[in-house]
Amino acid sequence: MESRYLQKCLGTCLTQGLTEVAKVRPLDPIEYLAFWLYKHKENMNMEQMRQREMITLEHERELAMMEQEMLERLKAEELLFQQQLAIQLELEMQQKEKQKSEDFQTGQEKSSKNMMSMESTARGEEQEPMQAEELVMDSAKTLAEISDRYGAPNLSRVEELDEPMLSDNGVSAPP
Repeated sequence: MESRYLQKCLGTCLTQGLTEVAKVRPLDPIEYLAFWLYKHKENMNMEQMRQREMITLEHERELAMMEQEMLERLKAEELLFQQQLAIQLELEMQQKEKQKSEDFQTGQEKSSKNMMSMESTARGEEQEPMQAEELVMDSAKTLAEISDRYGAPNLSRVEELDEPMLSDNGVSAPP
């Protein structure tokens, strides 16, 4: 039982130390073997510590690689999100422009109808009741209501009043 313990704990290092003593043949082999065993123990401790550091460094490197991959994925995701947002904003702008152009076209159509109805009224033709209502509704809209553009002036409606006409001599003429 004791021989197994000695063989397990000292077998390899004692064999190597004795082999070293036999090769070198120092004057004091016991002292040489003692220093060799101390040095061997230091070397073994350093080797174990180096292996633990290597394992720790390898683990830290793996964590750093995982973190780097995560950052790259996040950057790619952020870029994709920004691209999707830009596309969405572009589509919204296009829809707004399309809506504005449609509103502008309908406004032009209504104004041309108004002009036609005014001309027909001037000629003495009768208007249908629906066209008259459209004229009243269109004339009630302000410039800001017709134009959705950002920064369009929000002018209130100004009604024209009949003003007395001035004659050349500065005296107002009877109405």
